Amino acid sequence: MRAPNIVLVSLDTLRADVAYSGRMPRLHALMNQGTSFLNAISPAPLTPVSHASVFTGLLPAKHGVRHLFREKLNPEIPTLAQLAAAAGYETKAIVSCPGMNRWYGFDMGFYDYDDEIPRLPDGSDPLHSVDVAVRGMALKRASLVLERALAWLDDRRTEPFFLFLHFFDTHWPYEAPDTFGQTPLNPYEGEALYVDHHLGRFMDAMKSKGLDERTLFVFFSDHGEDLNGWYPNDHGGAQLGHPEERGHGCLLYDATQLVPLIIVRNGVVPAGRRVHTQVRLLDILPTIAEMAGLADGHERDGRSLVPLLTTESEHRPAYMETYYREELAGADLAPLVGLRMTPKQKTIIDLGGDAVHCFDLEHDPHEKRPISLAPVGLKTTHRRGSHE
Repeated sequence: MRAPNIVLVSLDTLRADVAYSGRMPRLHALMNQGTSFLNAISPAPLTPVSHASVFTGLLPAKHGVRHLFREKLNPEIPTLAQLAAAAGYETKAIVSCPGMNRWYGFDMGFYDYDDEIPRLPDGSDPLHSVDVAVRGMALKRASLVLERALAWLDDRRTEPFFLFLHFFDTHWPYEAPDTFGQTPLNPYEGEALYVDHHLGRFMDAMKSKGLDERTLFVFFSDHGEDLNGWYPNDHGGAQLGHPEERGHGCLLYDATQLVPLIIVRNGVVPAGRRVHTQVRLLDILPTIAEMAGLADGHERDGRSLVPLLTTESEHRPAYMETYYREELAGADLAPLVGLRMTPKQKTIIDLGGDAVHCFDLEHDPHEKRPISLAPVGLKTTHRRGSHE
């Protein structure tokens, strides 16, 4: 059986509720063309950490990336691109922000890794800033990602190929160049419409080239975005009690941890299926490996989603963490870790304190009424800068 092409698309900073709202027409069409996972959980609200888990199928403690520009991927762990290259795939990546720089080791396995981005408006190097809002002003726009992707596809003479596309437009500062005649609910959704338009152009090009029928597509977001009150489940900003949260990176609520995940392959993946079983971004690598026949002898934390394409199953517990809080100047914030056991149960622990915050997501879906516990002996000793 012929190996499929693989197209992995990261829609960076896209909230699940916006992705699944129907207000992004081309993404909605992809939902109807493939299978959508309505309870997909990110392991971290930070671009490099989350993508490292997608590329390795491992939790952050195992792949090694937990901050901005402090750690690199463990080179002994084969990435998805390396598995594809070893199977004879031509590999290409086009990424759009500082958090996907090759410094982390994300280029391992890619024959061509395009991580060119502009400098910040003041001329400084965005790689030297730990402020996620400031870094967001250095991006490769979706129009340019599309232009380079189509140019690369035009040069393809052999298959199979593995193409990774990374769109960063829904990140701050929410100033979309165009919304193509549509009226967004807010500036953030204006950016979502901008990405959606160019995503649609890419899918149209794949079809016109006759590639869509023999390609496995996986669309996901690495984390969502907390818009400081634009949505009912936001928690960020001084008025909501978390001035340290500027979009994402510091909190572990579902506004950032619940993400879209859609798999499309014509004739193979059920069309229009909605899966309610809780899954993780960790599950992407094992899924692609199974569906594309990639040999992988390495133990992964994720598990293939192929069985869920036809039936619901037991929820997969989802671990999440943020160590980025340690990097905020003057904040003196300890890391947070969390566990979303099911779509109904979630726990968040501050490693600098002794309180455990539990949430009943069925009756408190916006996580506004935590059940706070402080059992004797729970207090966690945390040394600033520790990875334990």
